[in-house]
Amino acid sequence: MNISRRNLMLAGATLSAAAFSRTASAWDGPLLDLVENTEEFGIASDAYVYGYPLVTMEMTRRVITNVAKPEGSRGPMGTMIKLRSYPDASFRDVTAPNADTLYTTSFFDVGDEPWVLSVPDMKGRYFLLPFLSGWTDVFQVPGLRTTGSKAQTYLISGPNWTGKVPDGMVQLKSPTSIVWLLGRIYCTGTKEDYAEVHALQDQFKLFPLSSLGKDYTPPAGKVDPAIDMKTAVREQVNALSAVEYFTLLAELMKRNPPAAADAPALERFKKIGLVAGQDFDPKALDERWARRLPGLSYDRIMLHFKFSDGDVKNKNGWGYTTKTGLYGIDYLQRALVTAIGLGANRPQDAVYPTSLKTADGDTYQGSNKYVLRFPAGQLPPVKGFWSLTMYDQNMFFVANPINRYSISIRTNPKYEPDGSLLIYIQNESPGPDKEANWLPAPKERFNLMMRLYWPDENAPSILDGSWVIPAVTKAG
Repeated sequence: MNISRRNLMLAGATLSAAAFSRTASAWDGPLLDLVENTEEFGIASDAYVYGYPLVTMEMTRRVITNVAKPEGSRGPMGTMIKLRSYPDASFRDVTAPNADTLYTTSFFDVGDEPWVLSVPDMKGRYFLLPFLSGWTDVFQVPGLRTTGSKAQTYLISGPNWTGKVPDGMVQLKSPTSIVWLLGRIYCTGTKEDYAEVHALQDQFKLFPLSSLGKDYTPPAGKVDPAIDMKTAVREQVNALSAVEYFTLLAELMKRNPPAAADAPALERFKKIGLVAGQDFDPKALDERWARRLPGLSYDRIMLHFKFSDGDVKNKNGWGYTTKTGLYGIDYLQRALVTAIGLGANRPQDAVYPTSLKTADGDTYQGSNKYVLRFPAGQLPPVKGFWSLTMYDQNMFFVANPINRYSISIRTNPKYEPDGSLLIYIQNESPGPDKEANWLPAPKERFNLMMRLYWPDENAPSILDGSWVIPAVTKAG
């Protein structure tokens, strides 16, 4: 949604308000509140969209690190969180979980001093280690695609550090104090491969530079009982009033500075009391916007999913974007990806086509039988791997008799005599001879997601649109 569209929407609201006032001139409802001082409201909404990633990242950090020791997908600041197995259908901590890679992650702060990450020899195994800034940009991404699989040591420094990089280390400069390492390691899910990946995870080392050459044990975390550990982060962010939101944003911007390219936007935001490096001035914000501004601004973010001027492509019932990981000044796209897929990789590392409906616009129903057919020689073009995952309507795994949540080459599907690959998407087994190609569905509505890790950049490629995902069709 570009600026001209926004202004058009506001202009339309102004006309509507004028028409309404002819019959109810004394009315002082939400529409008049919205369109009065339209320029200032527009600036405040732009500032909300601009800051949404940083506020969401901080709220996510609080929830993930608010434990005394690593527990499942959570761990204190500066500790390595090592997921040891894929979740099953009972997992509800995160929507759209994956059954392809085991996460090895950590939140840490490089504002006061750099941190060191030591990576073992990954022995040719696919892995990637995206480092996200507080603004959600993937500022560096070591891994098999970019740096190979040999042992590596990195020094992750903050925005103001100017010291000497120790010998044998590669410096990664974070633009913010907040850093989120969101590592992923490929695993087939067998008992033997789990053991191999666990051994690799245990060789990762993360510690502050001041502990170089010393035995380092991460300190226990301090649990803050005031932090809401049950409500989804997105709901917590959306529940903040305008003053609460901008007060937190201003505080975060002190240690997580905006990019130089943000200067024009920041100059505008001064009009509503948001100044980089300073406390927020709530007097500059119209008090009538306290609740309305966040809700309307979040609606703008979500509408971008539909009115995105090409940012979100729709092909054969599949929707996906290749504008993730690095956003520049595309603040609306950055906010959208934060809202629906926080932690998204650069497209060169992964693309996530999602299908909520068939190409004909019908929702998927477990009462029907579907087929996804890849013609011979036209499997998803990737240098890493691909998968197709089944989710229920709430984007969680679906319980099924064979405990299969995704299907890919590693699940050893059978090919047709002509070399094509058929995937049977249905609730009941298609029969013993076809069960290797069965992706079990629930009896009710469901959704599908593909994961294309390390998409091939040579044609045909999903990155330039020269490879198109086949449509899922009803069987028969």
